Amino acid sequence: MNRPIVAVSLKMYFERPRTLEYARSLVDLVGAERGLSDAVRLAVLPDFLTIAETGAILDGSGILLGAQDLCQDDRGARTGEVSGVDLAALGVRVVEVGHAERRTIYREDDAMVAAKTAAAARNGIVPLLCIGEAERSTEAEAAAKCVGQVRSALADARPSELWLGYEPHWAIGAPAPAPSEYVSAVCRGIREGLSDVPGLSLLYGGSAGPGLLGTLDPAIDGLFLGRFAHDPAAFVSVAGEARERAGC
Repeated sequence: MNRPIVAVSLKMYFERPRTLEYARSLVDLVGAERGLSDAVRLAVLPDFLTIAETGAILDGSGILLGAQDLCQDDRGARTGEVSGVDLAALGVRVVEVGHAERRTIYREDDAMVAAKTAAAARNGIVPLLCIGEAERSTEAEAAAKCVGQVRSALADARPSELWLGYEPHWAIGAPAPAPSEYVSAVCRGIREGLSDVPGLSLLYGGSAGPGLLGTLDPAIDGLFLGRFAHDPAAFVSVAGEARERAGC
């Protein structure tokens, strides 16, 4: 098992003051848990407008700064986009790529996801590549679908480190996560299908929250959290579960 990871995307839920207060509270709570940020890789992905200020708050805390997206190009006529060059300069260490919302609402296709994965890699940012099946199927079918998504995303570059966020589309925003047995079986299949990909960590997302990680297979390295971690204490609770599970 890799060093565990707990990450949270704040999407566009919070107003600026609440995002910054979230970051301050998280730094205080993590700091009070001796050795937590050494045992577990922690990451917060705020909205673009608060990245710089959030980064200043997180600096020195051991919590990684993330971004929720990036442009496939580093410079040019890309109205409204954000360059990986600039994200890296602000201290961004991990960036979300290919989330289901980007694919469905903004029509990002496999070629775009591959280009963005390459953009992250060339700027020294770890891609957090989101994968998952649109509708529930068999575990084997879901795993094969996810493996295909990863292979496609790596068409233009092979980053030295890759985080996979397995999020079944049908579980995103649901009242509860996908069944643990299903998630575990799918993630074992993903691991087996990508055994030749180095530097890979596998997270589960999709209505994930406290109490879930301990029910999942060791093939899964951690959780990618959303609204069930809007309370910083819930994030830290999951991080503590990850540390205990890893025996750190």
